Amino acid sequence: LLKWSKMDFKKINNWTGWLVTLIACTVYIMTSEAASSFWDCGEFISTAFKLEVGHPPGAPFWMLIARVFALFAGDDVTRVAYWINIFSALCSAFAMLFLFWTTTALAKKLSTQGGAELTKGKILGIVVSGFIGAVAYTFTDTVWFSAVEGEVYSASLFFTAIVFWLILKWVSNLILDKKSQLKEQSEALKADKKRETAEKISPVSADEAYPA
Repeated sequence: LLKWSKMDFKKINNWTGWLVTLIACTVYIMTSEAASSFWDCGEFISTAFKLEVGHPPGAPFWMLIARVFALFAGDDVTRVAYWINIFSALCSAFAMLFLFWTTTALAKKLSTQGGAELTKGKILGIVVSGFIGAVAYTFTDTVWFSAVEGEVYSASLFFTAIVFWLILKWVSNLILDKKSQLKEQSEALKADKKRETAEKISPVSADEAYPA
């Protein structure tokens, strides 16, 4: 049952995460600005389009990626701002994906403390809590506002979300490796004890009694 539940959780967790991304992506693209907001957005869009230097710290990596999206405007320079705004929309949408996976990872850790089994009820609770959290955050004013304009905040949110999720993933893999090492050590100790017992009760050598 435990093995089946883990496989089932992984599948549901992945598909629900992509559903959250689809919802966020659809909403942000449909509400994306056609031009520019009346503050730093105009500067960022123009400097990205011309590959110039914006105000400090300059955000050079953001400028390079935004320039790639500006190329989708083709010869119509009036669409440059729109495509850079789409870049922000995608960043925010994928940030929701990693927010969902972070929430479910933490909820799973809490639900399986002490070696508890991952039952169907727990899977449902974990996935639903992650879905509600990610979708609710999708429609918050700050996130939605940044997701539809050409600014650096959406990209910053995305990289923060993916880095935090990678930390949890690394810790999870580290724990699995540690458990695997402990299991191997335990099996090796059991094999040694069997050999010692065989040597005591039988004149036959341990290697003959327990051939490789």
